[in-house]
Amino acid sequence: MAACESTDFIFPLLADIYYPLTEQGAYGNVKKTWVLDRSICCNFNASGNTGGEDVKPNVNITKEMILIGRTKTDVRISSLDDRNAITNVIITNIRTSDGVHIYKETAGPRSGKSTIFEVAAYDPFVGPFGRIEHYALVVRRSENQGVDV
Repeated sequence: MAACESTDFIFPLLADIYYPLTEQGAYGNVKKTWVLDRSICCNFNASGNTGGEDVKPNVNITKEMILIGRTKTDVRISSLDDRNAITNVIITNIRTSDGVHIYKETAGPRSGKSTIFEVAAYDPFVGPFGRIEHYALVVRRSENQGVDV
């Protein structure tokens, strides 16, 4: 696992990035085993849906959580320089530099553990001098919180 850059006032949080090892079963089914790659410096906040419902009452009660944020590094590229689609990246253990986890599950298979997020959108932010200054992300709470990470 590669070391993280140090946090600062623009990137005050840490998060863990996981990538899958993919296997295919005898019947063509795909199995992903998620492996921790590294911790990154980041900043995430709620998407600003204040006043909106977070829990949707329907046949299957679902909890939606969308965060917007930024990272110093490109989360699609692993510490071993492997390229990954955004669908093959999960982010979890979003925490302060003191190690306090911010988003935790209170029920279900991950009760008491950090929420797992999937990358929903990704864009590099290019500054006025033509360099990438950071990467903007939108992440959503994964419906499958039973993943073993």
